[in-house]
Amino acid sequence: MNDLAKRIQRTYLTLLLGNTLAASFIWGINTLFLLDAGLSNLEAFAANAFFTAGMVVFEIPTGIVADTWGRRTSYLLGTITLAGSTLLYYLLWELDAPFWQWAVVSMLLGLGFTFFSGATEAWLVDALDYAGYEGGLETVLGRGQMVSGAAMLGGSVAGGVIAQATTLGVPFLLRVVVLLAMFAAAWKLMHDLGFTPDRSAGPVQAVGRVFSNSLEHGLKNPPVRWVMLAAPFTSGIGVYTFYALQPYLLELYGDSEAYSVAGLAAAIVAGAQIAGGYAAPKIRGLFHKRTSALILATLASSGVLLLLGLTDAFWLALALLVVWGLLFAASMPIKQAYLNDLIPSQQRATVLSFDSLMGSTGGVVIQPVLGRAADVSSYATSFVIGGAFQLLAVPFLLLSRRERSPADAAVASSAPTPAEQ
Repeated sequence: MNDLAKRIQRTYLTLLLGNTLAASFIWGINTLFLLDAGLSNLEAFAANAFFTAGMVVFEIPTGIVADTWGRRTSYLLGTITLAGSTLLYYLLWELDAPFWQWAVVSMLLGLGFTFFSGATEAWLVDALDYAGYEGGLETVLGRGQMVSGAAMLGGSVAGGVIAQATTLGVPFLLRVVVLLAMFAAAWKLMHDLGFTPDRSAGPVQAVGRVFSNSLEHGLKNPPVRWVMLAAPFTSGIGVYTFYALQPYLLELYGDSEAYSVAGLAAAIVAGAQIAGGYAAPKIRGLFHKRTSALILATLASSGVLLLLGLTDAFWLALALLVVWGLLFAASMPIKQAYLNDLIPSQQRATVLSFDSLMGSTGGVVIQPVLGRAADVSSYATSFVIGGAFQLLAVPFLLLSRRERSPADAAVASSAPTPAEQ
């Protein structure tokens, strides 16, 4: 790896470190925070659903911002938007606000995250191509996963401990402070390389052109389309599981105010993310096709959710959480590399945002449904139902495999040729 590529990778890892640290301060306590504000399980997960609905609504527009105005611009807008909406979330908690206000601000939180999704990854891939990097994308993305896991580990544990020592609101204020610091870091370090934003057209024309091109290389591209259609079942279930584990583990532990235990759940997922990111390139080497690894991970993850719903032992639940986190973390860089090798540079951020949109769509529907199942029956029942839902992703992954795309068997980054663009 040459010096420019190393510098690009360092910048990418710095951005991931700061973003994930900021976000993870609340990941271990978010559901407890909402319940403490007086929301029921249904309302708490409905608030999360409005967050994912915000991602659905804003994914394409913000992806177009990244492809039209630049990845750096999108990232900077994301830090400011997320900092402001997080501060509003804290104020709602202080004021015992009604549910509709939680719904509105949750959508604004979703807007903040959509500025990041697609843009940061697209910036990395384009910049590495510009620097002449010829290694496998799984390696760099796996390192990113490891850095994110380390940041999540530190942030989630700190968030749980700080919440227990102070109040559930303090970790939200810490998130705002770190996000503002990341705005300053991105302003100095992040510059678009290998990609020139096209601002010649008016806003309406630019939106129409980029959206049309992204559809051409997204839903109209069969191997990409099938992976996107699997996303609602994998991502939607993943988000619900992560947040539902917080109160579920406290229930098994027997102490509803042991916030550090809730932080431990997020920390375990973070540790699994570090290990999964390290293992991703090695796991990729065990399979001839990337889709084989994705299919196996989905099947195994569904089985873990079933077992999680059947146990009432706290320590066994923690062990299953480790396995679930490892499966999710190891498969993510493989999926990212697969999609990036299928998408031309000019439409990369928008298409990646559309994939995120598909996952968020699943969360909009699945989270309230499973939250209601937890209210009516139990968290354990909701995990069993979630495992069954997740199996519905497998047929779509099989269809993507059947397309026999060269990207499915690729082991190194391959930018699309001019003919493909």
